Amino acid sequence: MLDDLYSTKLLTLSASIPHLGRLDAPGGTATSHARLCGSVVTADVVLDQEGRVSSFAQDVKACALGQASAAVLGQGVIGASHEEIVTARDGLRALLSGEDIRFDERFSDLAVFESVRDYKARHASVMLAFEATAEAVEQALATDTAPAA
Repeated sequence: MLDDLYSTKLLTLSASIPHLGRLDAPGGTATSHARLCGSVVTADVVLDQEGRVSSFAQDVKACALGQASAAVLGQGVIGASHEEIVTARDGLRALLSGEDIRFDERFSDLAVFESVRDYKARHASVMLAFEATAEAVEQALATDTAPAA
């Protein structure tokens, strides 16, 4: 049963998280916590003139599932719009709740989390990176930290 949850692809993702660390001067920062397991992800973003992510860093202190989700996010986040991040976040939540979801190419590896559906206690850690990043981008958009055109 755990072999289904921790697939080779999922474990490979968890071992290769892009953009680890923190930004020196982020335009938006947010932290998400999974109370049950204690996982925490902090996301820092800088947006370009079009409101797309131009710089990104994430501090990931999470289980393998949270790390794998952060890896998928890190692979596709540069150049992503707020809408793309929110769509991926909401699609991931829907996938975990049992819906048949297709992700766009940018975040297509989120399909690997279909195996987590039956493990509701793990859903929060899978969601962390996307929740923190969506909130960080919202913060950056609200404070208008993107350079003027």
